Amino acid sequence: MSPVSRSLAALLWLSLASPAVAQTPPPPPSKAPGASTPERTERIRSRYTKFEYRIPMRDGVKLFTSVYIPVDASPTKRYPILLVRTPYSVAPYGLDRYKAQLGPSEAFEKEGFIFVFQDVRGRLMSEGDFVNVRPINPKKGAKDTDESTDTFDTIDWLVARVPNNNGKVGQWGISYPGFYASAGAISGHPALKAVSPQAPIADWFWDDMHRHGAFNLSLAFNFFSGFGKPRPKPTDSEDWSRFEYGTPDGYEFFMDLGPLSNADTKHFKGDVAFWKDVTAHPNYDAFWQARNLLPHLKGLKAAMLVVGGWYDTEDLYGPLRTYAAIEKQNPGVANTLVMGPWQHGGWVGTEGSELGDAEFGFNTSDTYQELGLAFFKQHLKGGEKAAVPEALVFETGANRWRQLESWPPKGLRETRLFFQPKGGLSQQAPTGTTESFAEYISDPAKPVPYTQEITTRWSKNYMAEDQRFVASRPDVLVFETEPLEQDLTLAGPLEADLWVSTTGSDADWVVKLVDVNPGKPRGWSRADAEKGEKNRGGQQTLVRGEPFRGRFRDSYSEPKAFKPGEVSKVRFAINDVFHTFQKGHRVMIQVQSSWFPFIDRNPQTYVPNIFEAKETDFTRSFHRVYHSAAHPSSIKVGVLPALDAQGN
Repeated sequence: MSPVSRSLAALLWLSLASPAVAQTPPPPPSKAPGASTPERTERIRSRYTKFEYRIPMRDGVKLFTSVYIPVDASPTKRYPILLVRTPYSVAPYGLDRYKAQLGPSEAFEKEGFIFVFQDVRGRLMSEGDFVNVRPINPKKGAKDTDESTDTFDTIDWLVARVPNNNGKVGQWGISYPGFYASAGAISGHPALKAVSPQAPIADWFWDDMHRHGAFNLSLAFNFFSGFGKPRPKPTDSEDWSRFEYGTPDGYEFFMDLGPLSNADTKHFKGDVAFWKDVTAHPNYDAFWQARNLLPHLKGLKAAMLVVGGWYDTEDLYGPLRTYAAIEKQNPGVANTLVMGPWQHGGWVGTEGSELGDAEFGFNTSDTYQELGLAFFKQHLKGGEKAAVPEALVFETGANRWRQLESWPPKGLRETRLFFQPKGGLSQQAPTGTTESFAEYISDPAKPVPYTQEITTRWSKNYMAEDQRFVASRPDVLVFETEPLEQDLTLAGPLEADLWVSTTGSDADWVVKLVDVNPGKPRGWSRADAEKGEKNRGGQQTLVRGEPFRGRFRDSYSEPKAFKPGEVSKVRFAINDVFHTFQKGHRVMIQVQSSWFPFIDRNPQTYVPNIFEAKETDFTRSFHRVYHSAAHPSSIKVGVLPALDAQGN
């Protein structure tokens, strides 16, 4: 199927040479952008000496571990250990082969740490069996293991045997390694003094795999087509085989795929075990509940620095919920949240000055680089106290950092933005006795694309993309305010509160918060265009979007069908925002029922397991969103009062 107004864009892969890897099998180091070069590798070789160990766990399984020790380590000089545990490989393997980057930045390498990288249990060169987001288990015997015990045993071995260490350990990681950092904090090892989970998986039903029960198709398929292949025995192979799509257009590929039951029969051939797990567990059942790390984040002893990006399409839920769980369950533990205007891992992999159709005015990643180093120096080296607030949060729209006493910030005023007839949006609830609604046809044969990019990967830019390419579609509802008379800052979680009906028996509801620029900017000219400057007049920049699978409106564990024509309430949380709509801008809400292929197509005919839907189950349906006094659809937001020039 042809894409709808989508332009070609290349996917930027984070280097395998860096511990900051995207949640996907990366390309080999020699082929990755910004990957190993002779100059970068020699820089590390001149500063560090590499060792390789197989560290025994309490059950006898040995985990492959690479250790880089500063070359200036005299018999009396001591360095702290900085640990990364990863399922993505500690490559390159071999004592004579060195990484091109050891820490989040070169400043870490100049500062001097003992850098340690470990293949987790069952991955690459480590022994044992791999389990995706291995549950934290009750320890009934001395040999019972999980990721927290593997971390404990690793740290115990390192501080006892690695020369020139000062007995203090820090742990960090981005994405999947961020999950292992969180699990490491649970270990409670007395030498573990500082932990930084960055874009961490918190609950894998919510991170990556689903969005309110709606399946994250493009990410999951891409990820498990490579990462999910079996590894029957330890291997030092650094070659990642990518799935061959046969087209550059993911929209076309996934439309041609048809029902998701075809993925295994046509492509995976039963070879991807976790894909079978996902499709066998469409609801939030015991399988997924066991992979919720949040209840276990208690009794922590290490200082915590949780990092995330407002534009992280993979793990925005994770850092926000991880910070909140630590804060609630660990009174007195130093716990800081850093949220910047970044894509997945962008605080390490990019300058953070722009993303998609949004610009932020300066290199925002520098702020994290300085703060992260100060955090580890304080807790591992006894350095000066790091100037870290409770929450350091970037305010998009206004493009500035804010230091806050809490997240969400104090003093929020709860406000509702009500949908109005004729596409209006205001703080006034609808009045009158007449029923009022907006109606559209949702056709699974023509799903709304989530991005203009032509790519078989998942877009990193769509979270700040101009939405005009879909706003005029008849299957996208648009509600917007009048131009704002003053700045409006929304902060904290949002909540969609919709009254809906459908002629089908199942439906998805996608709600998007959009910042609409005013008309043509004054002074912009053709000459500006020739210089590459953009005319942002009327631009509809996505601020936040969230899909919801309607069958889960009462319970994520016990779905139920819609009764055709019956008005039902659909209420769901939307991930947090911190965004200022400037004076003259408009607040827009867009509502649609597909977001493809980021989210799989809902057949709109209820079937108990949506992964088993047949081609005949996919039907067109008429959907209604109500905006009457009896059924007032709205978005609940938190408004942060404006500060005056004195900060009051």
